[in-house]
Amino acid sequence: MKKQLIFISLIFSFLFLSCQNNINVDPAKQWPSYRGYFASGILDQANLPEFWDVEKSINIKWTADIPGLGLSSPVIWGDKLFITTAISTDDNTGLKPGIYGDISPVNDTSAHQWKVYCYDKNNGEMLWERTSYIGVPKIKRHPKSTHANCSVATNGEQIIAFFGSEGLYCYDMKGQLLWQKDFGILKSVFFRAESAEWEFSSSPIIYKNVVIIQNDVLENSFVAAFDAKTGKQLWKKERDEYPGWCTPNIYRNGGKDIVVLNGYKHRGGYDFETGEEIWRMSGGGDIQIPTPIIGKDLIYFNSAHGRSSPILAIKKNAKGDITLKKEESSNEFVQWSIPKGGAYMQTMILYDGLLYNCKWNGNIFCYDAITGEEIYKEKLGDVKSFSASPVIADGKLYISDEEGMVYIVQTSRDFKLLASYPLGDICMTSPAITENIIFFRTQKKLIAISQSEE
Repeated sequence: MKKQLIFISLIFSFLFLSCQNNINVDPAKQWPSYRGYFASGILDQANLPEFWDVEKSINIKWTADIPGLGLSSPVIWGDKLFITTAISTDDNTGLKPGIYGDISPVNDTSAHQWKVYCYDKNNGEMLWERTSYIGVPKIKRHPKSTHANCSVATNGEQIIAFFGSEGLYCYDMKGQLLWQKDFGILKSVFFRAESAEWEFSSSPIIYKNVVIIQNDVLENSFVAAFDAKTGKQLWKKERDEYPGWCTPNIYRNGGKDIVVLNGYKHRGGYDFETGEEIWRMSGGGDIQIPTPIIGKDLIYFNSAHGRSSPILAIKKNAKGDITLKKEESSNEFVQWSIPKGGAYMQTMILYDGLLYNCKWNGNIFCYDAITGEEIYKEKLGDVKSFSASPVIADGKLYISDEEGMVYIVQTSRDFKLLASYPLGDICMTSPAITENIIFFRTQKKLIAISQSEE
């Protein structure tokens, strides 16, 4: 089946509890957080165009200039699209694409404005903008990073924007500030070099009207849950973890909702209601970035840095410490693993029983999701760098390199590159999909691509 069974069941569980007051919204067409529902990156029956040309404005529905810098992905609910940015009074450095090992942050001490924008997704009209914070950034950014990396999350009633050390903000759909929280300075740095400040990048999620945030930083790491309407803290659990840039996810097992986090020292699952730890494991890339992906019976993890770059398939009934012993590739709760193969930046994507992993150098791997068997390995682009996570619509995989070339690949056991089209600008952000439109955020613009009525 083209839509994973678990994906369908989770959607309708989510919708029953959070969409009752949005009766005019088609739930199946929303993209409510980073990479859509449960970070799946999938929207079928999207009817996207087979061809576009940004320069000639062919199948370009609209474009909008986005001031400042941001790596947050577009988020969609109904006719509204939300995106964030951080606007500097002085820093015009921009983003630095390419494969390089520079760990030094951008040397910028200018004042910034952290903003949330709301657009009409159909015509690009700005409906409202809100300035969440003004000041000098408390943490510097990597040349591939910005001060607005986190995608917002929405349930159709509240919009949650997380700006790391500059705070967590909740707005209603009209842009009224409902509540905010300050967690102090969140040291998003390379754990081996505290001066290598890279900025925060863990997006919030909303599930059953509860906001979940993952905060893995140099000091005082934690995962926490808040009431989306009031901001009341429901629970908070400390984590012994290196700084990371992962977004949390949710899965169900045995009638229980479980918050699942990627990590290096502490990958694991927490009870959604209480925050109590259900399982944990250590090991992997020690700069953890990708988000866990939910399958029917398995959760998939991916990371890469240091000595290890694993892909892991964890059973949903995992409990206790399930860390693999030396030379082990599986155990009671780890169905399979690949010790070398994980991606540094990109979140994987699961579709029709196949697991796709796209790496920084443009290599794309396809695996059997149940067995871990490698089905193919191919290369996209010509010595290009990739950091945006891919998405899928109607059996087509959309992957963009950092220079803004979008590659469209057929989802099947045989690799087939269908097309490639330039966006004309640097692109390091995962796109968003709604009915008939795919949105790409580039360094300077938001581009809506849709089949022209002509």
